[in-house]
Amino acid sequence: MPDAPGGTTSRLLGLGELFPEFSLQACVSAEPGSEFRCVNAQELAGSWSVVFFWPRDFTFVCPTELVEFNRAVREFRALAANVFGVSGDSHQTHLAWRREDPELRNLKFPMLADDRKEVANALGILDPVEKVPLRATYVVDQERKIRWLCVNDLNVGRSTGEVLRVLAALQCGELCPANWRPGQATLERPADTGKAPALETKKPASVS
Repeated sequence: MPDAPGGTTSRLLGLGELFPEFSLQACVSAEPGSEFRCVNAQELAGSWSVVFFWPRDFTFVCPTELVEFNRAVREFRALAANVFGVSGDSHQTHLAWRREDPELRNLKFPMLADDRKEVANALGILDPVEKVPLRATYVVDQERKIRWLCVNDLNVGRSTGEVLRVLAALQCGELCPANWRPGQATLERPADTGKAPALETKKPASVS
């Protein structure tokens, strides 16, 4: 695991734990006069959130992920979820990247600047060799609890479709079988009879 400040070893925060406190500068626009604002952990409270980390600006895999999350923003918002992107770069570097790359100019989510690597360290996702965040993705509930996390190696981009699927599954509150998709049948919870009965599927809810 990566070394945290002070020489201790940070561990990977797990399910049910609170997403760490933070207050970070963020690049929210490429337009002069409205480029930056401060984003803090309180913005994760009261609604579902998706927080994804990428290693470094001005790289190869990272912009493909930002573009895909941006394309999916409407779907995340339809699930009443906010999206936050984070890397270990400064907010000024984020701005320079957005202005240089036309596909990043109109991102609809804030690019948080964890340039001191404090949030990445607190989560336990700082690569011990490269000293950049791993490709970690978190689904955080209204109480700021981590309900799902996935951490990719630096070379492997992630699937926004899978993040959306898991978010919808968590929100439905039911038992969701493998490869479940919204609108499909979930599983009946077994009655408490002292033994484990076979699970039966529920009829899918009508989709308007």
